[in-house]
Amino acid sequence: MNIILLGYGRMGHEIEQVALDAGHNVILKIDKDNSDDLNTQNISAADVAIEFTGPDTAPDLIMKAIRLGLPVVSGSTGWQDRFGEVTSFCNEHNGAFLYASNFSIGANILFHL
Repeated sequence: MNIILLGYGRMGHEIEQVALDAGHNVILKIDKDNSDDLNTQNISAADVAIEFTGPDTAPDLIMKAIRLGLPVVSGSTGWQDRFGEVTSFCNEHNGAFLYASNFSIGANILFHL
C-alpha cells in the first residue's frame, strides 16, 4: 500500500515505522512546512492518507485530501467542533473518511463498556 502521512510528529513517525515494517510504502510526508506538497501530482500513486496532525490543521487537510480523491484515516483529536463540516464535505465529494479518537483496541473496548 502507498501511504501519505498527514502530520509527521511523534505519531507520524510511529505510523511510518509500522507501515514500513509491514512492507508498505510511505510516499509523502506532509507537515506544517510543506502542506502545498499535498497536490494532484504528488498523490497520484497514493492509496490512502493517514492523518495525525492537530486541531488547527486536521479539518482543512482532511478536506483537501478528500477533494483530491484520497481516502483518509484520521486519529487527530480536538477538532470535533468541525466534524459535521468534514463529514458533510466528504459526503458531497463522494469521499472515504474514517475517524477514531483512539485506535487502541483496549481503549475502544473501554469506550464500548
